[in-house]
Amino acid sequence: MAQPNIVNVTTIRGNTAVANVTDVTTAVVSNPAASGSVYKVNAIYVSNIDSGNTSNISISVYRSGYDYHIANNISIPISSTLDIISKAIYLEENDSLRVRASANDRLQAVCSYEDIS
Repeated sequence: MAQPNIVNVTTIRGNTAVANVTDVTTAVVSNPAASGSVYKVNAIYVSNIDSGNTSNISISVYRSGYDYHIANNISIPISSTLDIISKAIYLEENDSLRVRASANDRLQAVCSYEDIS
């Protein structure tokens, strides 16, 4: 099924996804194939919860077997939070928002998004 016409939607559901980011690329938000929805990602925050080490984050939209980076190897200072996007982005059917850190147990990600159908 194709993405819905977002002028004539029947449902908008607000969601928040959270993740402890590791050094393995992992989907934080995934829009299933044939969902009939588009996901509007409004905010992505990444916090460095480590009190002694800076860590790097990479965030991408995964589509058709490829990662398209929103942020690539961005440094997050000790005990700091970074707002990753300044404008909303859309995830189409079968797209994922993926994260990867330079080290385990240092970064946490929070993503606010709307499921529009």
